[in-house]
Amino acid sequence: MLLQRVRQFVRQHALFRAETRVVVALSGGSDSVALALILRELDASGDVRLVGAAHFNHQLRDEAQRDEEFSASVARSLDLPFAADREDVGARARGEQRSIEDAAREARHEFFERARRQFDADVVALGHTRDDQAETFLLRLLRGAGPRGLAAMYPRHGAIVRPVLDCRRVELRTYLTGRGMTYIEDETNADVGIPRNRVRAELIPLLADRFNPAIVDVLAHEAELAREVWAWLESAAARFEKGTGTTPNPLLREFDVTRLNAAPRPLRRLVLWRAMNEVSGGRSVSFTHVEAALALLDRDERDRGAVDAPGHRMERFGPRLVLTGRDAGAPPGSRGVVKTAANLFEYSLSIPGEVQLAEAGCVLAVELGGEPGETPARARSGKGRLAVVRRDLCPGPLTVRNRRPGDRFRPVGVGGRKKLQDYFVDRKVALAHRDRVPLVVDESDRIVWVAGYGIDEAFRVTDPSQSVLLLRLKVVGGSA
Repeated sequence: MLLQRVRQFVRQHALFRAETRVVVALSGGSDSVALALILRELDASGDVRLVGAAHFNHQLRDEAQRDEEFSASVARSLDLPFAADREDVGARARGEQRSIEDAAREARHEFFERARRQFDADVVALGHTRDDQAETFLLRLLRGAGPRGLAAMYPRHGAIVRPVLDCRRVELRTYLTGRGMTYIEDETNADVGIPRNRVRAELIPLLADRFNPAIVDVLAHEAELAREVWAWLESAAARFEKGTGTTPNPLLREFDVTRLNAAPRPLRRLVLWRAMNEVSGGRSVSFTHVEAALALLDRDERDRGAVDAPGHRMERFGPRLVLTGRDAGAPPGSRGVVKTAANLFEYSLSIPGEVQLAEAGCVLAVELGGEPGETPARARSGKGRLAVVRRDLCPGPLTVRNRRPGDRFRPVGVGGRKKLQDYFVDRKVALAHRDRVPLVVDESDRIVWVAGYGIDEAFRVTDPSQSVLLLRLKVVGGSA
């Protein structure tokens, strides 16, 4: 029985409960009229509260006023309060330089939200069917969508619910006929110049006739599988991103290449796609752009690669992949305003060991030290090319990198934490040089030494019995 199938679908996807207040969207077509009758029956049996009907007039067709009047008559026959609104969607599309379909969808959904508030409702119910789902899946497949797009229409999206998404259109029309209800046909459905109508009138019948009579069900099932895959991928990506190098700067994302490459390729692709969309400033990121980012991951660590993408730039700096967005005020197509340091770097430093910093023109070394008293006093503050720090607070490998947005530390003698940016300003470090200053950081990314300028108070040697590490900065072509 159709009504029981709808009940089961509603329960399966938690679309509404007995106390839920629902507004039905009425276009006058068979699907929406059938949905209104089904919801009225569910209301009568105590499964939901149907509180009103809503119709939006797009003013795109000569018959638009007829559709509005017919929808009002359906609402009266069901004893439902009725809300209608209209807008010149064609003018909106021209003014916003977008397609009629996009402008109509946005205007319609804005009205649904107004109607929901007007009736103090919880959700708005739309009459999309399994046929609509199959058509949407094919349209997106033909446009090159991935799992996110192929998921097509969701049973619930925010305050929008689709209770008859599991029903075929022919079933709903049979249901209407059995109850003596009429509906109107949208004459534009015969216009195969509209892609969806062409899929409905030509492609699906061809696939059903030549390949699979159950093609509509097959495509609807594929959309459901795509929704599940996408939900799993999104959850996995969110968990993965908790360990990535997010920064206070919304236009900057950093990734550890080794960790990213260890993830399955589909997860790698999604994590990059999400990050690229975050820093792109709303520009469209395509399959090709993500492929370019994946190619950077495959480069040799010594090979510094860079790719310009919509609204941002992707760069490989040794073990790091960095995405940086362009300034909001940058002219379209500009490549010269990317918010990044041209010499962004980060390297692991074993104890003992050394690392060559080609970006900064120096070598940074660490060695096990002797007694603290044997080192110059200047080294105990880190002001110069030699610094002595507490070994017990640096049990694991160190990292050498340059500055990142939000860096702070506690310079010796200052008495509190200070932004590294402010510290550089106070020390009159030239702006052009700041990105070249190596920072030695511990496993928790705490700054141990701003090489050549000062150590963090926490790592200062205060007891002659403490074991120490010697950090040494060697300028290439000079002496220690």
